[in-house]
Amino acid sequence: MLKRHSLDAVIIGAGVVGAACAYYAARAGLSVAVVDRGPVAGGTTGAGEGNLLVSDKEAGPELDLALLSTRLWTDLAAVLPREVEYEPKGGLVVAPDEATVKALRTFAEGQRAAGVDAVEVPAHALHDLEPHLAPGLAGGFHYPQDAQVQPAQAAARLLAASGAETYLGEEVTQVLLDRGAVRGVRTRRRELLAPAVVNAAGTWGGHIASLAGTDLPVLPRRGFVLVTEPLPRVVRHKVYAADYIADVASGSAALQSSAVVEGTPSGPVLIGATRERVGFDRSLSTQALRRLASQAAALFPVLSDVRVLRTYHGFRPYLPDHLPAIGPDRRRPGLLHACGHEGAGIGLAPATGLMIAAALAGTEPPLPAHPFRPDRFGSGPAPADTPEEHH
Repeated sequence: MLKRHSLDAVIIGAGVVGAACAYYAARAGLSVAVVDRGPVAGGTTGAGEGNLLVSDKEAGPELDLALLSTRLWTDLAAVLPREVEYEPKGGLVVAPDEATVKALRTFAEGQRAAGVDAVEVPAHALHDLEPHLAPGLAGGFHYPQDAQVQPAQAAARLLAASGAETYLGEEVTQVLLDRGAVRGVRTRRRELLAPAVVNAAGTWGGHIASLAGTDLPVLPRRGFVLVTEPLPRVVRHKVYAADYIADVASGSAALQSSAVVEGTPSGPVLIGATRERVGFDRSLSTQALRRLASQAAALFPVLSDVRVLRTYHGFRPYLPDHLPAIGPDRRRPGLLHACGHEGAGIGLAPATGLMIAAALAGTEPPLPAHPFRPDRFGSGPAPADTPEEHH
């Protein structure tokens, strides 16, 4: 079996979070390898819309992470190839009635205090921003900081820019341990030896944690996206109804849907997003698709007769408190986590990567790490015995 020495860290997961961890670790002068059982962006990243949102997050640690990432994505857009399709289009959250406008106003006040640019839009001005929006809405809020990328391209270009050694199509079968500390990983083809392993495996982050003899309660939350035929730019911003914010914050396992509608540079309109906890069930839900289509047409009647060319779906890595796990796992020395971002991983990836790089390099993190600590869910310490001692 091949052995690779002289690495500072092995990153498990070639989605956008793993790619961002590799990119910022390399910028910190560290030597890293990325290993994934599938292709680049083969999991949650490839099934996402590419949302870079601050609009749906209340003031708190996740919003702080999103605001840092917003700045970092702006920097990345200047150095990554144009194929990432970074588009600072802004977001528009709309309300059906005055009570919802009032709730959005309160929500926005908290966001502004944290550094979000939230501009109230009266009902009569909505159509200046979105001419094809349905009539009769009570108002909304414009979020200029919301943006968009092509998620698979973003992951691929970040990973390429990192210069990291990449091992695709190789599943990690074992996390190597030495006297209770992580010392690398094993696949069926090789061992990659390093004093640190970063779990950026997304929805499968709980499985990787268990391979290391610890615990992380990541659960899959299924979501569908509709893709229309190419259209002229009928939707200018990322537009969604206010109830989407409640769906994001909900812990319900039941089917929830609230249309997020946006155009793309190539023409198709993307319509998301549903959420439901059904394990890893990949079957198609016609109920979910019908809901999305009808909600999108309610927001934009012009879409009523537009053809949907395809649909895709994937699993968001859900943690019970809706915050990702980022940083060292004190129960298992050498193990770090960068997963559990649910539907926000693409937007939060750069800040996550920067925090992981700081932890690997032993430098001050860009944000307080405490809210994201992986051992916050109350499970006990990792067992002292190890499945295999590696020297």
